[in-house]
Amino acid sequence: MTVTPLPTAPERPSRFARVRGERHLGAFAGSVLVALAVLLPILTILLVAAGSSGDTWPHLLRYVLPRSAGTTFLLLFLVALGTGIVGVGCAWVVVAYDFPLRSFFAWALVLPLAVPPYLAAYAFGEFFHYVGPLQSGLRALFGFTSPRDYWFPDIRSTWGAALVVTSVTFPYVYLTARVVFLMQGRNIADVARTLGATPSRVFFRILLPVARPAIVAGIALVMMETLNDIGAVEYLGVRTLTLSVYSTWLNQGSLEGAAQIAAVMLVIVFLLLSAEQWARRKQRFHAARGTQMRSRPPRARLAPMRGLTASVALIVPILFGFGIPVYVFGQYVSRRLYQFSDPQVLQAFVTSVTVAAITAALTLTLALLILNAVRLSRGASTMFLVRLASVGYALPGTILALGLLLSLARLDNFIDGLARSFAGVSTGLLLTGTAASIVIACTIRFLALAESAVRSGLEKLPPNLDLAARSLGKSANQSAFMILLPLLKPALLTAAILVFVDTVKELSATILLRPFGFRTLATHVYENASRGAVEDGAVAALLIIATAIVPVILLSRPLMRDHNT
Repeated sequence: MTVTPLPTAPERPSRFARVRGERHLGAFAGSVLVALAVLLPILTILLVAAGSSGDTWPHLLRYVLPRSAGTTFLLLFLVALGTGIVGVGCAWVVVAYDFPLRSFFAWALVLPLAVPPYLAAYAFGEFFHYVGPLQSGLRALFGFTSPRDYWFPDIRSTWGAALVVTSVTFPYVYLTARVVFLMQGRNIADVARTLGATPSRVFFRILLPVARPAIVAGIALVMMETLNDIGAVEYLGVRTLTLSVYSTWLNQGSLEGAAQIAAVMLVIVFLLLSAEQWARRKQRFHAARGTQMRSRPPRARLAPMRGLTASVALIVPILFGFGIPVYVFGQYVSRRLYQFSDPQVLQAFVTSVTVAAITAALTLTLALLILNAVRLSRGASTMFLVRLASVGYALPGTILALGLLLSLARLDNFIDGLARSFAGVSTGLLLTGTAASIVIACTIRFLALAESAVRSGLEKLPPNLDLAARSLGKSANQSAFMILLPLLKPALLTAAILVFVDTVKELSATILLRPFGFRTLATHVYENASRGAVEDGAVAALLIIATAIVPVILLSRPLMRDHNT
């Protein structure tokens, strides 16, 4: 007798499988819109540059681009060389040797990040001026009576601009190099030392080649910050491509010419991004399980004189990047305490805080939107959109401002045309020439900061935490609001602070997009420095530095706690 098996019901997929297979077109569409908004200024610049009549290009090619491009490349080379030597050298000394105040220098070397390059340029210009404290002290010490009696380098030069930018950006390289030295050096360097290699030989033959990808990535970030600067190079009289965009646009009234120079800068930015990605392709970290920091062999103990030399060598970059600006502006503020109640300073402070708060909230919202799309879809296309949305941080503020101004003007004209056709009214300029354009520009530029901070917090959470909540019947949005957001509060706070502070410091895009009468702390300092009265912007400068200290403290807290790293 044959037994016919009963038909079985088709196996139902588990709730986890159904959750993983869901498609969320709304989240994906939102990430597409964010990526398009970031790319819009870039596409606008390229279209305007390509669609130009070509009348300005021969003039730019003959008189503007050779000098500006040459100066820009020289400045980038000097800054890359300077930050590489200072950042890597400081990281190696702090990691490899033991000497008095080593733990202090480990976190104090991050302090120059609180000073924007344009503030450092204003302070250096005053400090190294003929009537400044340094030259005045030299004349008093050696009895000089006139500039003809001695030679002193001119800070208002390309090398001076390189010194300024290097002084405040080397911590980018210091932080990346220090992390790699700690993570890689714990194993391979100690093995080399047991075989008799000296610390210097270990550094040049083992650790430096291993850390090269991270060092290149840090230098690439520094070079992008150098391209973004306009306040320092303008004040020091260094005509870079960034300054050429600004002068061609505002002084010569040629948007097409400015767009063509900006297109050349986009090529440089693309090359820097490619170099960073090329360097990161071989970046790997290894830390053996069970290896504890306390089990690491002690650092090489320096003799008293060598320890003193190391301390002096480490205090110099701190004094240049943080000490000189604080000293110069502090001296001016001590004689102008009444400016704390100056209506212009108060207005600039309120405006800066308001714009920065709105930008931080908007940027954080967009970062959560695109990361939520990644969380739901987990597809390669969504990750590609996130990378596109992060491109804005690499864009110099002048390029972003120019592209945004052109695109917003066309959008305003389109809306005005529709209003005239259907309602018979004119809407005028809704976004162009308003504070909203500055918020949009800062949001596009600093979206990568917020996304990176939130993503770092999200990666620390258990991967199935969200899926477990949804398997119990919660929707994707309910799971995000009830489970993930409360756990992400520290990461969200860090992201908001980073965007807030960078918006307060932002100058390049603000001076090009601001409406008439619009003044932030950065533009207030810039306006006074432009008319040769740096001292009148000292209060605003110290307020910017005080605000920027907050993320620096966040970066330094792990270094303060860990005295053995």
